[in-house]
Amino acid sequence: MTDTPAIHGVCPPRFDAVRDAFARNFTDAPEGLNEQAARFSVCVEGEAVIDVWAGRADAAGTTPFGPDTLTPVFSTGKAVMALLIAWAVERGKLAYEEKIADLWPGFGQAGKDKITVGQLLSHQAGLPGFDSPAEPDIWFQPQAVLDRLAAQAPMWPPGEGSGYHPITVGFLANEVFRRADGRTMGRALREDFAAPFGLDLWIGLPEAEHGRVTQLKKPSAPPDLGEIDAIKRAAFLDRGSAPGGRGSAEWRMAEIPSANLHGTALALARIMAVFADGGRLDGRQMLSAPVLTQAMRERVWGRDRVVPFDISWGAGLMRNKRLQIFGPNPDAVGHYGWGGSCAFADPAARVSAAYVMTRQSPHLIGDPRALALINALYASL
Repeated sequence: MTDTPAIHGVCPPRFDAVRDAFARNFTDAPEGLNEQAARFSVCVEGEAVIDVWAGRADAAGTTPFGPDTLTPVFSTGKAVMALLIAWAVERGKLAYEEKIADLWPGFGQAGKDKITVGQLLSHQAGLPGFDSPAEPDIWFQPQAVLDRLAAQAPMWPPGEGSGYHPITVGFLANEVFRRADGRTMGRALREDFAAPFGLDLWIGLPEAEHGRVTQLKKPSAPPDLGEIDAIKRAAFLDRGSAPGGRGSAEWRMAEIPSANLHGTALALARIMAVFADGGRLDGRQMLSAPVLTQAMRERVWGRDRVVPFDISWGAGLMRNKRLQIFGPNPDAVGHYGWGGSCAFADPAARVSAAYVMTRQSPHLIGDPRALALINALYASL
């Protein structure tokens, strides 16, 4: 049991249960306060109502974690990736039922000619990793990644169930977006969302911002993937299944929408309000009702081939159906990231929230710390 942390930020008295849960996440941890930090932010009807943080941003415990501290959130960034695709659909650049090969002919090789944008985003394309091991630094060569995946045959018949694509979906979705929009997702995020709305979110973090990035403490154990097969090995376990070999600075600067978004919990909660508040961001209508429906509706449901859960996938969004990892409402959507971060949107309650932390856990989804905060939030609404 550690001392109670100094909690900074805003948390009105009606949400005292959230503040208490946030404090317990520190006091119930075996590590000292200097070895961890976290932030939890909540918007209701698009307005920020909770934004609390505590802890230290560096392993030495000398730098406070503050409102401008950036955290890498790994797969939580897939929720932002999903929003960017929806933004392209909203502007008529893309369609969810469009065949990827119609936009990118080279992708149609080896039985992939009928895969749609919606199937790719809902992890039905059969490309969760490379079909033979690669060197870890291939992920810093985007064209090499795209060429390999374009030539590769699906690992199961496309459209016949999901298999989580941890990293590949970001390269593929970014290429689809680039061909439709003319920009990368990182650039579009900066130009259309981050700069106009003051959102501290980055896909591809400029070197000048690296000094604001917190240090993470890796999980003490690997995640439980269930029984291992070739598909799971390709996705998570083969050599080269994740980026490596180039150092953290180059990794931060790369544009990998599925894996290396850096940002603040407040910015994540605010951008997820688009899904929670009828397509609006700071009062501006960004997505129409039909596009919201297409982005958030169930596209596949059942036992995932890569992660050991029954999952309902939207177009890049993990749906809350039966999982109850984003509160009580089944139509809430969001995503978790490696180590425990998460961001979600609940249109029924008009709530969006995000949790980031530095002490990572082995939980693939439903980190107990995030769940404690989300449950306390809903008990207070």
